Amino acid sequence: MDAYDKGSDARHGQDGPGGPAGPDRPDGEADSAETTAPETDGAPEAAGAPGVAGAREATGVPEAAGAHEADVPETAGVPEVARAEAAGAAEVAGAPEAAGAVRAAPPGTAQPPAPRTGVAALSPRYQVGAVVALAVVAVAVCAHIGMVFLHLAPSNTLTKQHGDVVDEWVFPEFEQNWKLFAPNPLQQNVSVQVRAEVSTADGEIRTTGWYDLSAEDGRAIDGNPLPSHTQQNELRRAWDFFVASHDSDDRPVGLRGTLSETYLRRIALLRLDRDGAAGPGGVVERVQYRSRTTNVEPPPWSGEKVSDRPTVRELPWWSVSAETRGAKSGQDGQAAREGGAA
Repeated sequence: MDAYDKGSDARHGQDGPGGPAGPDRPDGEADSAETTAPETDGAPEAAGAPGVAGAREATGVPEAAGAHEADVPETAGVPEVARAEAAGAAEVAGAPEAAGAVRAAPPGTAQPPAPRTGVAALSPRYQVGAVVALAVVAVAVCAHIGMVFLHLAPSNTLTKQHGDVVDEWVFPEFEQNWKLFAPNPLQQNVSVQVRAEVSTADGEIRTTGWYDLSAEDGRAIDGNPLPSHTQQNELRRAWDFFVASHDSDDRPVGLRGTLSETYLRRIALLRLDRDGAAGPGGVVERVQYRSRTTNVEPPPWSGEKVSDRPTVRELPWWSVSAETRGAKSGQDGQAAREGGAA
């Protein structure tokens, strides 16, 4: 007995030398310490063996209220790492679902209908309105494309019978031509200028200098992302209209020639009045147009030779007394109305 007690380091129970109670502790204290000790000194730990507490957490069995871990004895030699792994597995098994995870619907459950978008989301009354509006837009687009096509197409039965209707739709906003393409592309710069004879407030007659109307339009368009139709096309279209309706001696051909002269005179009066050419108390009596045409220089690789000398075409003086009287009568009438109102 003495050899057994002294020569062995193994644990022998509560009274053994290696027990947690020790030789000096009373029996009651030794029993209490034995129940709370996780493992004994000198005993090898069993790898991978979970503790009782870890097994209880893994199975999801809750502890009784007020129960202490000391009431459940642990297996001797269970490593701390194994118990921690068992506790982590229990937390994963009993953890609530991750935020945002979608729980699969049980089989046989009806899925909610998808929300409607676009026209389908509107009420029936508004759906009918949207369909009607789309139909009107589609018809207008098709009609416009058809009119432009007939305007550009060669002479045919439709253009012979309904050419006036096509021209009324196309001119002046939707005019199309082939001057950008061969065989007759634009290769010249045309500058339109005007000057006037002015009756001053002192009764004298003076002649103004030349006003470059094309340069004024160019300055208004340059750098303007949304130039007006007047700045881009009014003067150019009026000059092309005049050239096409007059002969080489500047005589009008038919009624369109006379109409083109009236158009140019009114443009000249508006531009000169805007520039203040007449001066205080002055009246424009006559106007004169001229054009300065220069050829666009061809690229170096073409080998084409063109003249770099400008061509000047000077028109005769036109009296603007009728237009001036109309403008003065309108101004006098407006002044009289303002005076009466005052």
